[in-house]
Amino acid sequence: MSDRTPHWALAEAADGLWHARPLTPASSTPAPGGPLTFRDPADAIRSAPAATRWVWRSTAAVYPRLLASGIRVERCHDIEDAELLLLAHEGRFGEPRSAAAAWARLTGAPVPPDPPQRSATPAAQDSLFDPQPTPLPLDALVAVYEDQARRHAATAHPDRMRLLTASESAAFLIAAEMHRAGLPWRADVHRALLTELLGERYAGGGEPRRLAELADEISAAFGRRVRPELPADVVKAFAEAGIRLGSTRRWEIQELDHPAVEPLLAYKKLYRIYTAHGWGWLQDWVRDGRFRPEFVPGGTLTGRWVTNGGGALQIPKVIRRAVVADPGWRLVVADADQMEPRVLAAISRDPAFMEVAGRPEDLYTAISRQGFSGDRDMAKLAVLGAVYGQTSGDGLKNLAALRRRFPQAVAYVDDAAKAGEEGRLVRTWLGRTSPPPVGADEDGEAGIPQDREDGWTPSHASANTRARGRFTRNFVVQGSAADWALLLLAALRQAIAGAGMRAELVFFQHDEVIVHCPAEEAAAVAEAIRAAGDRAGRIAFGDTPVRFPFTTAIVECYADAK
Repeated sequence: MSDRTPHWALAEAADGLWHARPLTPASSTPAPGGPLTFRDPADAIRSAPAATRWVWRSTAAVYPRLLASGIRVERCHDIEDAELLLLAHEGRFGEPRSAAAAWARLTGAPVPPDPPQRSATPAAQDSLFDPQPTPLPLDALVAVYEDQARRHAATAHPDRMRLLTASESAAFLIAAEMHRAGLPWRADVHRALLTELLGERYAGGGEPRRLAELADEISAAFGRRVRPELPADVVKAFAEAGIRLGSTRRWEIQELDHPAVEPLLAYKKLYRIYTAHGWGWLQDWVRDGRFRPEFVPGGTLTGRWVTNGGGALQIPKVIRRAVVADPGWRLVVADADQMEPRVLAAISRDPAFMEVAGRPEDLYTAISRQGFSGDRDMAKLAVLGAVYGQTSGDGLKNLAALRRRFPQAVAYVDDAAKAGEEGRLVRTWLGRTSPPPVGADEDGEAGIPQDREDGWTPSHASANTRARGRFTRNFVVQGSAADWALLLLAALRQAIAGAGMRAELVFFQHDEVIVHCPAEEAAAVAEAIRAAGDRAGRIAFGDTPVRFPFTTAIVECYADAK
């Protein structure tokens, strides 16, 4: 192990008791003496030093129970998340990652499959009746941990890989704490918004008044009854009017010359709110003035977070009006400015790009003066084209200009794209590894992992190789940005706890973090976020000139932050 903090292992036994024992920091082996037995994991935590790093099977399985007992843990090593990261790094993407599977591989026993994912419903999140994995004995858990320590040491950059594992383990602690704290949510404001936007609900069910009115307008425009919530019926109606559509997406419909277009676009926007964040959602997901989604760190291939149900990462701006701080409290909403381009500057070690990314001004404005005649939009398109692989038309011209000014940065993503096209693996700065090419499936083309949040968009099947290259080009940047975000959250959590604040982390997505705090703590929280971003940059990328600034708002209502 690379740090000197006390380490204890904790495992549940088949009889429901809990066994714990300290580990020797220098070797990760058990310290002399037998394990201690406890009736409750909270008692085990109380018996160990406060700064202990707990080694356990799964944070998601243990930590909510500890939080319910009023116990918070500073550090942990999540065996199952570490196994997932290590398997991918070893080119064994997709193999079972449970602690039981790791133990079976270590002993040569048959490897059990991973248990099925739980249902994405509020009731399932806290259910006591889900099938539970077979407990792994404490000695077996320690043996798996020792094996993981050896495998970390065998990676190309052991310190970075250990940092990735430690920071993602911390992220699972944060995710559980955010779920317990919950995002402040005014149900009365939400109901009023729904009535304002959608109209009254009719007795006996059915769509609310405004949707029904728009559906009538759409049907009148086509001269027959059309069900606008059914894409196939809309496509058929346009075909009958002599207009061929490939889909009912907004960009394809909005340029059409037909009287149904305006009400149809309005219907689609409101129908999305009705189905995703309507009255049913409010009843299911908001309890006691809090929305408590289940955050899943590393839920996408690049390491970005997802949520298990609830649509927490797609809250429409209008619905954000229901996210209101408690009386006397504030929401500190912070967005990392141009996070991914700044990360590219740091990981590519391009001297000119790092210098520009270290200036105290908007990054795209600074780049626009480096060969783009001061045109910020053109500079932004060039940078995003480099990251996402736009290599045709104006994108190719802009990319050429960027390559002349920042050759090392563009070469970094070009090399990642080439590796992907050749079927090789690529890694983020800390060591998260891309999956290998896969076979075709019903959702997309061969050779491309199905992770559309990670920059991959389906194209024609003949372009598999190029699409794989675009995926890996984006993976090294977006994934390294996710690495940085893990360290940001860990540093911010540590700063809040160290200052004895009442502030709570309540929301995170990609490049945005929300802290709920007493009004008198808001300024200190904003400063803590800024300092955590700087600290995360130093820990992840070393001593570089690259800055990671934030746009921060202190508000009572989330909708007022942007």
